[in-house]
Amino acid sequence: MAKAFASQGDLTEKKITFDEIGEGLWAFTAEGDPNSGVIIGDDSVMIVEAQATPRLANKVIEKVREVTDKPISHLVLTHYHAVRVLGASAYNAPQIIMSDAARAMVVERGQEDWDSEFQRFPRLFEGHESIPGLTWPTTTFSDSMTVYLGNRRVDIMHLGRAHTAGDAVVHVPDQNVMFTGDIVEYHSACYCGDGHFADWGDTLDAIKWFDVDAIAPGRGDALVGHEMVNAAIENTRDFVASTYNPVARVAARGGSLKEAWDACRAECDPKFSEYAIYEHCLPFNVARAYDEARGLDTPRIWTAQRDLEMWEALQG
Repeated sequence: MAKAFASQGDLTEKKITFDEIGEGLWAFTAEGDPNSGVIIGDDSVMIVEAQATPRLANKVIEKVREVTDKPISHLVLTHYHAVRVLGASAYNAPQIIMSDAARAMVVERGQEDWDSEFQRFPRLFEGHESIPGLTWPTTTFSDSMTVYLGNRRVDIMHLGRAHTAGDAVVHVPDQNVMFTGDIVEYHSACYCGDGHFADWGDTLDAIKWFDVDAIAPGRGDALVGHEMVNAAIENTRDFVASTYNPVARVAARGGSLKEAWDACRAECDPKFSEYAIYEHCLPFNVARAYDEARGLDTPRIWTAQRDLEMWEALQG
């Protein structure tokens, strides 16, 4: 292999921020690392996204305990990726919620995703020995469900495919704030290796319909105010389209994966090369875009071996 994945050399600890984005609503962010959300109800707390390990989850819990001593009753996982779910045991939440589609993906490819992510991004799995195993939900839903934290209503919805087939968003109506998972990013590359490019824009439109006052995105700073929210949604849309369109043109003429990689870089590097995890995401994004453009609707399962084979092909 000509060189390692960019993420294998990313060993720098990230600065954590903890911002209130609505009354009793907080965004835990860390310079492009996976974000978590906190929803404080009358008697208990809901966490959105678990982090990759119990050690990282404890950093979220430390921030929660700075603002409330209420017990953590619910954990919502917006999708199945290992970096989002494997820290779940730290919260001791009685209810762990996923969409039906997300749970099905844990069944189908959860262990393979864990193995793949572990070798791609070692820094995020520090303390991995404390992970008890795959994370399974206690509760699932098809299209939507509502949880009441006392009087505080929380709507959890599957608005469409995007980052994965099972993406969920979490909306808190009393503050009109949304936690979008990796459907929306801010100054961070979108990871599209398990994505659905043709559907992503429609799912962004569904989020935009809510006209929310703030968003906690999957990665990057909290988005407060309509101008920042809408800019992030449209920037995400541009990233997804700019990744897919040049790859689709290459695939349509029967070009190779390496040619698709070169075409994608020519389109995306000038606009996005400074974004967090850009170099990490790009090979997986191109591979998935190439497959989708050639008619493969369901993303192929990533394994550690497939990662390496794909990377060697792209490096020539």
